[in-house]
Amino acid sequence: MYELIPVSENCYYIQSPAKIGLVRTGPDQVCLIDSGNDKDAGRKVRRILDDNGWKLTAIYNTHSNADHIGGNKYLQTQTGCRVYAPGIECCITRYPLLEPSFLYGGYPFRDLRHKFLMAQESDALYLTEDVLPDGFRIIPLPGHFFHMVGFRTGDDVVYLADCLSGRETIDKYRISFLYDVDAYLKTLETVEKMEAKIFVPAHAEVTDDIGPLARYNRRAVLDIADHIEELCREPSGFEKILQRLFSDYGLIMNHEQYVLVGSTVRSYLSWLKDNGRIEAVFEDNLLLWKRV
Repeated sequence: MYELIPVSENCYYIQSPAKIGLVRTGPDQVCLIDSGNDKDAGRKVRRILDDNGWKLTAIYNTHSNADHIGGNKYLQTQTGCRVYAPGIECCITRYPLLEPSFLYGGYPFRDLRHKFLMAQESDALYLTEDVLPDGFRIIPLPGHFFHMVGFRTGDDVVYLADCLSGRETIDKYRISFLYDVDAYLKTLETVEKMEAKIFVPAHAEVTDDIGPLARYNRRAVLDIADHIEELCREPSGFEKILQRLFSDYGLIMNHEQYVLVGSTVRSYLSWLKDNGRIEAVFEDNLLLWKRV
């Protein structure tokens, strides 16, 4: 873990729970794509920088989930590097309490205010094309989170952030976190057609052919949507639907899974309703979801 792995002349990734991209931008200068999940990850990245005599100039965050921005604070304090994040992701990076608040739907109780859902704040700036190294391009990848992006480098290496889960992860956990199902499906269509020298997803194997995995992720999303629609044959409340999904997929409920999977299921319900497949009705002051 935290091994530095080259994928081209100037591009690397650091093997970690969420892969961290590292790109050489000068003889002794590098930038990072994300920073890991906490201060300890930042320390391990700093050790790699020091061992190679590299100066960190910038961290480009793909999105603001805690496991991607958790090392920002430590690395920024230690190196003086700049931190950039796109759109709403920049706001959450600056004010990380927004993540568990969004997931829970209110002020998060103490069990949700920890490093896995709430990183330390960092002094982030808005990500724009003009702050990127030469040869870099931003790739919009919305769906998993608000304004998530990936990057294509001058070496034709594409860092894909969280827009794909590995087959083993999908088969084991079934429901991957999503914010906007419609945007995510469109992102998968875009990614499926991409060509590059190498693709580096944060939570899947590095590959030179991303199409099959994109199709596998798309099929998984559509299967979950079909299953949720089936659970709405009889009018059902959110909590009942969530309970059935956990039981049907053999998942274990805890505080983190309740908000992560729960938020995702609400997004599926919104997508199904907007597409006319289910409707929301009120009975005895309860919001129930019902197949059309």
